[in-house]
Amino acid sequence: MTRDIRIEQAGLHYETAVFGGDGSGLTAAERGLDGVEADLALARGRVLHARFLADRVEDPRELELFERAAAFYRELGDARGEGEALFWAGTFHQVVRGDAAAALPALERALALATRTGDLLTMSYALRHLGIAAHITGDLAVARERLEESTRLRWELGFLPGVAANLVGLAHLAAQQDRREDAAALLAEATELAETAEAAGILRQITEARKELALP
Repeated sequence: MTRDIRIEQAGLHYETAVFGGDGSGLTAAERGLDGVEADLALARGRVLHARFLADRVEDPRELELFERAAAFYRELGDARGEGEALFWAGTFHQVVRGDAAAALPALERALALATRTGDLLTMSYALRHLGIAAHITGDLAVARERLEESTRLRWELGFLPGVAANLVGLAHLAAQQDRREDAAALLAEATELAETAEAAGILRQITEARKELALP
């Protein structure tokens, strides 16, 4: 497996300093390794989040990893990375701990940073979870607006499983707004997309939504 180029460069800077007597590259080496640590913390946190979704057992390391990643990215001036890490920190509060109020600042900051840096995928995720937050508080109009914008971005990216997941959420909103025909149509479209993307997890969500909403 190929090693991260930043680790390779740190090794070269070490040799230059120790054997060549030139330590001018050590600061660059440290910054590169901070970037590696940020990426690794974010990746580990996401793995722990996936484990939570599978077994519903909280691992407190998840939030620590996301906050560590955000701090590293912020120190490095990497606004895109910081936005992604903050999104996951907010998602931890919202999904793992069920604390929508604690989630909002991180999700809103994540959306602002992702928008500034043109990170459409993180924008779509932040909008989705801000839509969920609005849904929880009963603001169905805002929830629909945010989910629809998230869905538009996911279509633009060709992120079909993500589109399908959003359509499930929009179907729930439609049912609550007495738009049952729209809800059924949204679930039918979600099914087609999930089957195309071979997204078995989303197909299970669609089946559960049909039962919950009493739709064909």
